[in-house]
Amino acid sequence: MEVRKARRSAYLLPNLITTVSLFFGFLSMVWAIQGRFEEASIAILVSALMDGLDGKVARLTHTASEFGVQYDSLADSVAFGIAPAIFVWQWALMHFDNLGVAVAFIYSACGVLRLARFNISTAVMSKRFFIGLPIPAAGCAVATFYFCATALPDVGGVIPWIALVFVMVLGVLMVSRVRYFSFKEYDFIRAHPVRSLVVLFFLLGLLVSEPRIFGFVYSLVYIVSGLWYTYILLPRRGQFPPI
Repeated sequence: MEVRKARRSAYLLPNLITTVSLFFGFLSMVWAIQGRFEEASIAILVSALMDGLDGKVARLTHTASEFGVQYDSLADSVAFGIAPAIFVWQWALMHFDNLGVAVAFIYSACGVLRLARFNISTAVMSKRFFIGLPIPAAGCAVATFYFCATALPDVGGVIPWIALVFVMVLGVLMVSRVRYFSFKEYDFIRAHPVRSLVVLFFLLGLLVSEPRIFGFVYSLVYIVSGLWYTYILLPRRGQFPPI
């Protein structure tokens, strides 16, 4: 009886972490509506952290289930599809009236489409890559963009225009065929553990020194890395991904 209860608790743990991720996504929307943009951005990042943990906990405890997969996907649609759209609308896109609403909706719709495509193609996809920008990465890009934008002077009121274009680009990339590294395989780290550790410490040091700037820089590097790999590196190898 105790073993059965322990097993049930193990199955509950990853879904509980997913619920925490969903809660912070909801909290981000509440704070964005209240105009508390800093807290709303942090909530999206915390939600992303929880989203990265639930799958790993499920695999480590051997409690992965179809219910957990679908629940995680629905939570992601709220935390990284709806919440960032409401946040960026309240913060920057409101100035564009209907155009801002349209761009925020396009971001959300593309995020949900990205999740739907991911759910039906998981079995045939390589674990090394995602097809299209992952929706948690897009949500983090929106949050870190806010921090970077508030750390820099808004010369000529250009920040809302940059936000408008950036959010649209994120939506397009989520439903694109661009390949992004999933970081689910660690061959390079296993082959070069010391070098990888040094690089990790260096990147962490930069992040700690200027978190508002380098948080967005890292998001931008990840976004550009997929474009570079798909449209520059693969053609050099004679491989041409579908458009």
